[in-house]
Amino acid sequence: MGKTFLEYQLSIDSLTVFSALKQDPVISALRRLLAVLADDAKAGSADGIKAGSAGDAVVLYSDMLAKLYPHGSDLSEYIRELVLSDDNFYVQAMAAGKHLSDEIQDAARRELNNLQDLGGLSCADVRSAIGYDGFLPFWTNSKLYLISDFMTKLEQIPVTGYGIYADYRFFRISGGKITPVAHPDAQPLDQLFGYERERSLILKNTEALMDGTGASNMLLYGDAGTGKSSTIKAVALEYADRGLRIVEVKKNQLYQIPDVLEELSSNPLKFILFIDDLSFSGNDDNFSALKATLEGSVAGCGGNTVIYATSNRRHLVKETFGDRAGDELHVNDTMQETMSLAARFGLTITFSKPSKDEYLDIVRSLAAEYGVDLPDEELVRRAEAHAIRRNGRSPRTAKQFVELLKIGL
Repeated sequence: MGKTFLEYQLSIDSLTVFSALKQDPVISALRRLLAVLADDAKAGSADGIKAGSAGDAVVLYSDMLAKLYPHGSDLSEYIRELVLSDDNFYVQAMAAGKHLSDEIQDAARRELNNLQDLGGLSCADVRSAIGYDGFLPFWTNSKLYLISDFMTKLEQIPVTGYGIYADYRFFRISGGKITPVAHPDAQPLDQLFGYERERSLILKNTEALMDGTGASNMLLYGDAGTGKSSTIKAVALEYADRGLRIVEVKKNQLYQIPDVLEELSSNPLKFILFIDDLSFSGNDDNFSALKATLEGSVAGCGGNTVIYATSNRRHLVKETFGDRAGDELHVNDTMQETMSLAARFGLTITFSKPSKDEYLDIVRSLAAEYGVDLPDEELVRRAEAHAIRRNGRSPRTAKQFVELLKIGL
């Protein structure tokens, strides 16, 4: 054994950069076990560990393994995963390109060395020190390259992210915080049919975001069911492996966008703030909040964030004739203000209802994708009939029709 039990214990106690690891259940249980073994070694018993200490050690040993086993039996690999998933100030600062003092850099390296040594702690050495003749379970050790693995993680953060952004791709705002969506509703891009020109514009703008060459905030306007939301989510999924994440913001959460932008500003990943089905009524405070964010606010979108919104209304604001004929003294100024929000999106893409031929092309493509085998004449006849019953042709109508065919309805 290279280190004494006391040295192992103190290497845990002294963690500063990786101090959160001390609260981990396995590490905490191992620390308590090491403390008992260290105290007994300090007492210098010639007959091995004392009976009372042996009983405590057996309990703590078993407790530590009970916490380790749900993650596997390899202590080295457990510590490796723990270190690589630790979202500490050092990781965040390095990801943001901040300068850290030599003292902090040295502390990080030394702690990684100590954690690597801890990962090599031998089960046989601990069992021998306890001196218990009955059954005790085992753990295993594997070769660790903790410093090189950690440095590789830092290099890959602009693509892989850190913390929750490394584990998830889709997020929402909940309770004022960015929270992950474990099971997002997103289709791959190659499962969307039609609207190739519109998608190419979205992809080109998203490429500009990924390359850092100046992407525009984007409004997707058009008829319901034309695939506006599905396209944005599919594009986010397409670029996820290159470091793109999507955060959905509800209309009643728009006032929180400045705080979200502030939180994301130092993150090396790229982000889409996704606002679905955007529209406003008169005297809506959220209108002013979004307008200020898009242009003119101190907390505008940074170089790593864009806003993609969808709406069925071209100017986003619900208008009535009463609004135009009301008692407002400067009616034209009011109308210009309501129209100005849509104008503040740098790129507006229109998704119109498909023509008959476009609709049928989507139906045929989906039928092939789903493995639906029908004569073309019958497929066309039934697809048209379904569109009439479903209030018109759209990609959504086409998908619902083919899904019904697939299950025999």
